[in-house]
Amino acid sequence: MSGNSNRIKPAINMVNATQHEALELIRRGCEELLLEDELKQRLAQGRPLRIKAGFDPTAPDLHLGHTVLLNKMRQMQELGHHALFLIGDFTGMIGDPTGKNTTRPPLSREQVLANAQSYREQVFKVLDPGKTEIVFNSTWMDKFGASDMIKLAATHTVARMLERDDFGKRYQNKQPIAIHEFMYPLVQGYDSVALKADMELGGTDQKFNLLMGRELQKHYGQPAQCVLTMPLLVGLDGVNKMSKSLGNYVGITEPPQEIFGKLMSVSDELMWRYLELLSAEPMRTITRWRTEVEQGRNPRDIKVLLAQEMVARFHTRKAAEDALAEFEARFKQGVLPDDMPEITVTSTGGTIGIAQLLKQAGLVESTSEALRMVPQGGIKLDGEKIGDKNLQIEAGSVVVAQVGKRKFGRVTVA
Repeated sequence: MSGNSNRIKPAINMVNATQHEALELIRRGCEELLLEDELKQRLAQGRPLRIKAGFDPTAPDLHLGHTVLLNKMRQMQELGHHALFLIGDFTGMIGDPTGKNTTRPPLSREQVLANAQSYREQVFKVLDPGKTEIVFNSTWMDKFGASDMIKLAATHTVARMLERDDFGKRYQNKQPIAIHEFMYPLVQGYDSVALKADMELGGTDQKFNLLMGRELQKHYGQPAQCVLTMPLLVGLDGVNKMSKSLGNYVGITEPPQEIFGKLMSVSDELMWRYLELLSAEPMRTITRWRTEVEQGRNPRDIKVLLAQEMVARFHTRKAAEDALAEFEARFKQGVLPDDMPEITVTSTGGTIGIAQLLKQAGLVESTSEALRMVPQGGIKLDGEKIGDKNLQIEAGSVVVAQVGKRKFGRVTVA
């Protein structure tokens, strides 16, 4: 498959990196690296490592939260290693129970294949296609017979499965756990056996499953894979993990102006976390920027660099330049204050009315004042005049609210 010409460009060629430099890049942003001594031994062998990350095709559109793992895989590719992008078309039909307090309905084969195709079209905006192998776990799991599945199930006990946090809680709360759900971590672990993975990447919520891969590799006589967990990316609200259901996400297929504007709305503190986990800039550059901001540089300058990088990655450099120009036309020329307050308001039932939002944010004295100003054109959200008095804003949204010419606030709807 051909790659996207706008995909991420590495800031530095790391193929000839020292082991110290390699470990520094591998550790960047990670939550946990198990076991580092084993990884050092594998790196010392001087061969490309087989780096696995699995994605169940349960949603066809990726957001920036999904790309945290892709960025780490790309960094491993910069070090000369081979990326195994595993699409769990077989496990997708089981339904990943991770973090769920109820049995997750499985997808049909048609749904799985449709979503898998979307993954294939999107991942090369980050990964190097020349160093990426896309694999489907149905390739080996479809060949499993009933006796093979029973042998796989016999490698672990029910007590061991209940050590997993979500299973344990459901068992204690007398919530049902279907037998097939126990198969999910076993199949994910067996994928590492089938692929002879040297390292598996995953979110912190996947740690149990990743360690399962280590145990099954030992059982089948293979060297145990190293495990690297990455944090779950916090969404635009600065509180919850990025999620489409919460509305606090940045989709990688969204229009350039949408991506740019959403990233400009993140808090100054969250900006640094996004740079660490999402940017291709070296950490020394990000550290220098942070020092400059502490010494008085406007953090908005850095936010612009982040927003432009993300738009260029998922669209084009020209689109990033145009998005910046449009943003400046809508906001800077509207004289947005540098010291705009960060405000959180509370929604009811998942939404909040425009008048109540402005009242809670302290931008109007009363809801009646807000309702009076809306038809007069005195209220703007993200630079656009609001004409609908009944407008509802969803929980998880982050908006720049403006009342009149002088009252501003970056408002997060909780």
